[in-house]
Amino acid sequence: MLGFKRSKKKIHKNRFNRRKRLSDLKGRIVFYLKIILIITIVPAVSCAFIFIYDCITQSDCFRAKNIEIKGNKILSNETILKESGIKLGDNIFAINISKARKNIMSNPWAAEVEVNRKIPSAIAITIKEYKCLAVIDIGKKYLINEQGEIYKEKDSSDIATVPVIQGLCFSDFDMSEKRKTTAFDAVMTVLKLGQKPECILPNTKIKLIQVDKEIGLTIVAFDENRIINLGYGKYKGKYERLNNVLNYVNNESEFHNFECIYIDNDLNRVIVRPLNELLPDKSDSSVDEHVKSPLKLKL
Repeated sequence: MLGFKRSKKKIHKNRFNRRKRLSDLKGRIVFYLKIILIITIVPAVSCAFIFIYDCITQSDCFRAKNIEIKGNKILSNETILKESGIKLGDNIFAINISKARKNIMSNPWAAEVEVNRKIPSAIAITIKEYKCLAVIDIGKKYLINEQGEIYKEKDSSDIATVPVIQGLCFSDFDMSEKRKTTAFDAVMTVLKLGQKPECILPNTKIKLIQVDKEIGLTIVAFDENRIINLGYGKYKGKYERLNNVLNYVNNESEFHNFECIYIDNDLNRVIVRPLNELLPDKSDSSVDEHVKSPLKLKL
């Protein structure tokens, strides 16, 4: 009985080992087959993709017959095309879209740029340019955009019909909330008010904004270079008072224009100095003193 039992256990163990060996052999075969497939299929697929890519990028069907440029008002189409590196006849799939966009963005006037393929044979370039809000004079003259950021140095070809700002420095243009200065905020408030179509003192009429860190803003405006002292703060209310003053000046027969207007912060006191355009000789004692003296108005 004991011998019979030992023989039975040995037979069971041999069968188990044989199955395990067969299983290991199958696993190795499958592993080697996978390696062979990878070695053969991956290069074949890569070659196929390369062949397809070459066919597409060399096909005459995808050559750029039209390059559309939209959104530019300052930069010419020729300048944008030159900086993009794209030419008519280039295969649209061979063009490096990302590189073309970066090339255009290197121009200081470019705020945003999109370059897209239009299958089968066109390229579309859409550009958003910075809008010049004013010129800042800090020894050299620079252009600032609508966010108050300096984006390029002014040259002779740049727009000249925007206000010039004097009295600020580079440190005033730090855009972090903790570093904004009162002078910077004052200038930006006036310039943004001047963008509104109904504004009595539009930016197109402002020639110079002189900044004094202590007393505030003095503006030189209109074709006659009139001076308007606004100081700091309450600019919306001061513009409403200025509107009333200009209506008064234009309708008052006592004088036809003004040399200087000062609007106090309490908004109830306005001082107007009339323009002495037609004063007779200083030796003439008949000159009215009130013409030479400022008028204090309560509007």
